[in-house]
Amino acid sequence: MEEFYLISIFLFALFFLLGTGVWVGLALFGVAYLGLEMFTSRPAGDAMLTRIWTSSSSWTLTALPLFIWMGEILYRSRLSEDMFRGLAPWMARLPGGLVHINIVGCTIFAAVSGSSAATLTTVGKMSIPELRKRKYPEYMIIGTLTGAATLGLMIPPSLTLIVYGVTVEQSISKLFMAGIVPGMFLALLFMSYVAGWSILRRSEVPVIASKMSFSEKVSESRFLIPIIALILIVIGSMYGGWATATEAAAIGVIGSLILAGAQGSLSWRAFVDSLLGATRTSAMIALILMGATALTLAMGFTGLPRALAEWIDTLGLSRFSLLVVLMLFYIVLGMFLDGISSVVLTMAIVQPMVESAGIDLIWFGIFIVVVIEMAQITPPIGFNLFVMQGMTKHEMGYIAKTALPLFAIMVLMVFILIAFPEMATYLPDNMRDAASR
Repeated sequence: MEEFYLISIFLFALFFLLGTGVWVGLALFGVAYLGLEMFTSRPAGDAMLTRIWTSSSSWTLTALPLFIWMGEILYRSRLSEDMFRGLAPWMARLPGGLVHINIVGCTIFAAVSGSSAATLTTVGKMSIPELRKRKYPEYMIIGTLTGAATLGLMIPPSLTLIVYGVTVEQSISKLFMAGIVPGMFLALLFMSYVAGWSILRRSEVPVIASKMSFSEKVSESRFLIPIIALILIVIGSMYGGWATATEAAAIGVIGSLILAGAQGSLSWRAFVDSLLGATRTSAMIALILMGATALTLAMGFTGLPRALAEWIDTLGLSRFSLLVVLMLFYIVLGMFLDGISSVVLTMAIVQPMVESAGIDLIWFGIFIVVVIEMAQITPPIGFNLFVMQGMTKHEMGYIAKTALPLFAIMVLMVFILIAFPEMATYLPDNMRDAASR
């Protein structure tokens, strides 16, 4: 009974600190210290420092700040203008017209960014004014951009997948490969939604006369060649086994510096701003990761993850039922926490359940990312909603409503992943062995 009361105090402190707006990393540290003091006689400070140093000195983790810096450099380049010039001639003739630029643009930038917020901001600053000028409906502009920007969490290099891989000790390179096919398929589902809208509401689609010949379209596409080449080099080096995720990140940084320099957008001010932006984001994620590492240690002493996993096992849930329960759990959790915090906070409890159910951890990483994508566009803490509100000044409820069809598509994507797990496992299973170092 005494142990029950101690665990109750432990959990109350965790949810209380998170609910009062304390920084997530500091809240995790505080609760971890409390747990170690209550459940073990081992000096809490010594135990936490040892575990934190062991986890944070991982070579794999160095990919995180490098990929963040790569995205920051390209965010400050003329990438958004070049993307619109290169994509517009080809998108204009598709059902739904230039709205597809939101989705295709987000897919391309997601492959060099790793962040949904950076993807939303970069694509939004070029597409929103252009689509408004051409009289596309506001709800389609806002909804497709808000939803498609979540692809930044799945298509490699994904910051969330890096954090997940470090937390559950899985290959980052394999996780990146696992996200490619589901990410592209989800983008196609989003484009199918736009095409369906254009058929059902034909009167709302502006008529855009394409005056370009095929050769002119190809000529405009030259603006996409540098960024496509960078994506292929970074991802191809990992898939071919020529580079680890960390080495590919370093290649990406060098490539983005060359690309920005060739565009003439790499001023000293932009260079310094990209470094500062990458440092701030990396420090925030590092603090959360360190706090989660300490909390995982404390959780182990409480016996809570093992007890919860055993209790779930007694329920006799099928694999499908367990995944549906976890999907609902993460959607609710995502209403109050950002994606990375949701992953690091719950893996100590969820990982034993998943492993005991025989679920592949690489596949589960993609499942988690899709569900966390949904949380990015659900109020009250959906991060993409805040970013979009800052860009357009629309009310939060309006933005969430416009993105609701894409939320439904993500739910559909979860069930497609469950039905066809090979979608996420084929590429990792067929990688060169050297790539999973």
